[in-house]
Amino acid sequence: MPKLASVIEAILYLKGRPLNIAHLAEHAGCDREMAEEGLMELMNEYAHRESALEIVETKDGYCLQLKSGFRHLVDTLIPLDLGVGALRTLAAIALRGPIAQTDLIDIRGSGAYQHVGELVGLGFVRKRRQSDGRSFWLQVTNKFHQHFEIDDLPTFTKPQPQSTETSVSDDEKEGQMDDLPPTSVTSEATVDVESAVNQNALTS
Repeated sequence: MPKLASVIEAILYLKGRPLNIAHLAEHAGCDREMAEEGLMELMNEYAHRESALEIVETKDGYCLQLKSGFRHLVDTLIPLDLGVGALRTLAAIALRGPIAQTDLIDIRGSGAYQHVGELVGLGFVRKRRQSDGRSFWLQVTNKFHQHFEIDDLPTFTKPQPQSTETSVSDDEKEGQMDDLPPTSVTSEATVDVESAVNQNALTS
């Protein structure tokens, strides 16, 4: 049976996002004290080995990530080729996540279905089914933060709903939204996220 530190390493690798001690203990099938001891052992091992990876503590928990000195390889080995629509969908997920896919479609239009598939395939978005099975939760992954070098996302303030007299189809809504400036799509806070995403995409 593998030692607890190795189990925690596998959990962090497979999850691909920060996990706190409680979640690590739950996934490892042990109590919090044992999980913390196993994590400290793992962090000590990484501190004394020549590895391209490291265990870091974030505000959301602990994660296994690529060291900053190797991040240039991300752009070289994983070139980014996303259209404007997909980039805006990614920015919306980053800012509002976890967000239900149905809510994302309301914001970005039916074209976001294709964007989500593309973003999940690239590893920037994690998709998991809701407990009632009616939709999916969407959230950016640790790979998103590493690739775009965005550590803290701005807080999204939900805008007040506005009534509309004319209904439009999802396809028309998608086209209209892609023609609008970023602030019309995901609020002023999204400008920071979308700017970072676009800047990284342009320099990749």
